[in-house]
Amino acid sequence: MGRRTTTFGRIAKTGMVNFGRNAWLAIAAMAIMIITLVIILFSVIVNATFSHTVEQITDKINISIYLKDTTTKEQADKFVADLKALPSTEKVTYLSKTDALRAYMKQNAGNESLLKAINETDNPLPATIQVKPRDLNELGQIRAFIEKPANKTLQSDPASDNGDRRQAINNITHATNLMRRAGIAAVIVFATISVLIIFNTIQMAIFNRRDELQIMRLLGASTWYIRGPFVVEAIIYGILSAIISTLLIRALFVTASNSLQATSLGILDISYSQEFFLSHFWKLLGLQLALGILIGAASSFIATRRYLKFKTPKK
Repeated sequence: MGRRTTTFGRIAKTGMVNFGRNAWLAIAAMAIMIITLVIILFSVIVNATFSHTVEQITDKINISIYLKDTTTKEQADKFVADLKALPSTEKVTYLSKTDALRAYMKQNAGNESLLKAINETDNPLPATIQVKPRDLNELGQIRAFIEKPANKTLQSDPASDNGDRRQAINNITHATNLMRRAGIAAVIVFATISVLIIFNTIQMAIFNRRDELQIMRLLGASTWYIRGPFVVEAIIYGILSAIISTLLIRALFVTASNSLQATSLGILDISYSQEFFLSHFWKLLGLQLALGILIGAASSFIATRRYLKFKTPKK
């Protein structure tokens, strides 16, 4: 146990020494990794903000289905039951003509002339089914069901999910999905570049020390004893890059704190992004450290596996 601890200590110390030796290469590798981790962290924050915004929008969306006065209670009950059975619906509410009138009068309680006009006529409002969707991306299933010929014959007017309102919902859904895909693509591209940069950095370090490493192999050093310092060196890249990238985002939010309050860009609520980052700071830092260590260790492992296959020459 003591021998293993000593060996691990030597490997870690050599890795830190190598980090100092290759300072300029380390800075170049870390710069790319910092950019990668900043993009990853930004993507996580943006995705959380999008999810929050979409939840708020979804919570306010209700699709109203207006039934003909000739629709029987049995037909309405079956329509409601079938809608509730759809996996894309979260809540389905049935309002009779009387309930619909009460709800309408409550919404327009301040408009006395309108209420007076309503009271002087027979109830003009149809029985209504209100559908609350579970996910904006699954609205198509609800729309398709509502527009089935058998269901259309029960409706007096097109559902409220129509025209400009439908287009607005589609635009929000499309923009959200597009931004998420763009974020994933950016993460993949920069993570790949980061791995390649670190790979080449370790490769150059191996090339510069090839004679020393060959001697170590001839003296019986194990592959892990030779590989270990390079892995430690790359892990240091990852740890420092993770800390710097997280602090950069924190500095951005703290510096712009006043101007970001109650600010939004399209469907991106910037103030929520700031709140999410600050409230999840330590979790996000842990995520960045894990990703930085993973990228660094994986890159160095691949590089050393390829270039440290020394063989003892035959006598």
